[in-house]
Amino acid sequence: MAFDTHPLVRVSARGGHGLDTDRYPASIPAVAQLLAEGLDFSPGVTFLVGENGSGKSTLVEAIAIAYGLSPEGGTTSATHSTRSSESGLAEALTLQRGLGSQRSNGFFLRAETMHGWFSWIESLPGGSHADYHSMSHGQSFNALIDWAINPRFPQGLLVLDEPEAALSFSSTLRLIGVLRQATELGNQVICATHSPVLASSPGAEILEIGDWGIRHTAWQDLELVEHWRRYLDAPDRYLRQLLD
Repeated sequence: MAFDTHPLVRVSARGGHGLDTDRYPASIPAVAQLLAEGLDFSPGVTFLVGENGSGKSTLVEAIAIAYGLSPEGGTTSATHSTRSSESGLAEALTLQRGLGSQRSNGFFLRAETMHGWFSWIESLPGGSHADYHSMSHGQSFNALIDWAINPRFPQGLLVLDEPEAALSFSSTLRLIGVLRQATELGNQVICATHSPVLASSPGAEILEIGDWGIRHTAWQDLELVEHWRRYLDAPDRYLRQLLD
């Protein structure tokens, strides 16, 4: 009999979670579907793709916190905090882990709070990290990703919230290779993204988030990909409407 051994197998609602379905975050269609039906995760890389406000960052944030990772980014041992802004969804979730997976292994890269994490890690004795603040935005993200994805975190859960925010086109392509390396080392990746480039990672599972809730989608069928194709083919068709 085969057993799931990857860090996160399924996310579902706790019984009597108490979230008001008419209020945020349960009022978001994707969150409502997760609470009602649960969501299974495959080994390897899973992308959550959707418009601003669709709930993808709310979902990955809650999954990271429920797994035990720091809400503002980092591992389970990160203790820094600037301003609590979490939705409360994490407390309503229960996570099913694979047999033999290690709860403590993982990393949460949350683009909007990495500056605070850089400052916190810099304040710790030992100096095991690079000087992230001395780097450009993109260089610091590349260096952090290289640190987080290595053999020290076997069977770990890597949660990434819009990592492409700091990356150039070439660095985003590089990240595709890094994520492949991560899965080969035994890691599982859950990533919220707006990037059609990153979402094209071979073999990745894609969940499209929107007014419909959550649906499995092929890369070529993503609304995001279609919009970018149309825009790059004829920018004037979009810009004329905006500028006029």
